[in-house]
Amino acid sequence: MNPVPDIDVANARLTGFLSERVARDERRIAVVGARGWIGRTALALLREALGEDAFQARVVCFGSSAGLVDGTIPVLPLAALADLPHRPTLLLHLAFLTKDKVADMAQEAYVSANEALSGAIAGALNAIGVDRLFVASSGAAAVADDPAAAPDLRLYGRMKRDDEERFAAWAEAAAGRRVANGRIYSVSGPWMNKHQVYALASFILDALSGKPIEVTAPRPVWRSYVAVRELLAVVLAMLTDATGPAVTAFETGGEALELADVAAAVARVCGGSVLRRPITEPTINRYCGDDVAWQGLLKAHGLTHLALDAQVSETAAFLARELGAGPSR
Repeated sequence: MNPVPDIDVANARLTGFLSERVARDERRIAVVGARGWIGRTALALLREALGEDAFQARVVCFGSSAGLVDGTIPVLPLAALADLPHRPTLLLHLAFLTKDKVADMAQEAYVSANEALSGAIAGALNAIGVDRLFVASSGAAAVADDPAAAPDLRLYGRMKRDDEERFAAWAEAAAGRRVANGRIYSVSGPWMNKHQVYALASFILDALSGKPIEVTAPRPVWRSYVAVRELLAVVLAMLTDATGPAVTAFETGGEALELADVAAAVARVCGGSVLRRPITEPTINRYCGDDVAWQGLLKAHGLTHLALDAQVSETAAFLARELGAGPSR
């Protein structure tokens, strides 16, 4: 039985040519951080592309502890990664203690935990046969040394940048290895978690509950959104292509919009009104990727961008079902 709900199956498909290419590729696929938002999306895409038998044969999942994801897919503890038999492998490195964890931990403990996680992955790559690697980095890496950025963002960004450099060096150290270092800005889609952290989730939940969609930031806040499934399509296209450089660095794009315009998109899709509190501070908070470069990357790999209204629709459908809510109209 496929445990992925119908609305997610409908939206969890790779473009036909890419689905076929992933299915033809003989590499094992290791997903580290399988229980997270990107991990669960990756599993849905791969399950749909490969079919159940090939999915079971080729995909292996890892997390902080053993268990299940989505009810039926086994997850092994990260310590077991190095025990995999040697075999050509595409690894998705999606595991990291994110920026919101900084406030809950001593800085030394936060750094140590992430270093241990990355070290465990780096130490296993050659032993298990990894030759294709995706590192889920962050737009925060771009402000790692920016004194104007918040301290927690700088710390998170420095550690993400360290990851990029570490795995780029791994790819460049031997022929045949390839890594895609992707700096992720704002994303959308089913399996969104940490609803209290993400503005888009907050707006959608306001709309679903029939409340005004409230933008409370006292300054202009600019974001650019890409669906997680679009991000993963780019990654899989890069890493299953017959040719490519040892290291590819990219960042997610999407149209740069002030949060009031993001809220307006949510209102168009879900109904409701937008309440934008007055802007009393002139300093702009901008966290946006290069959309021109992103559109070029999509075109180069035969892919297309999912417009924000469609992203909102997919995300809202998931949140409505997850929380037992109903659209306001």
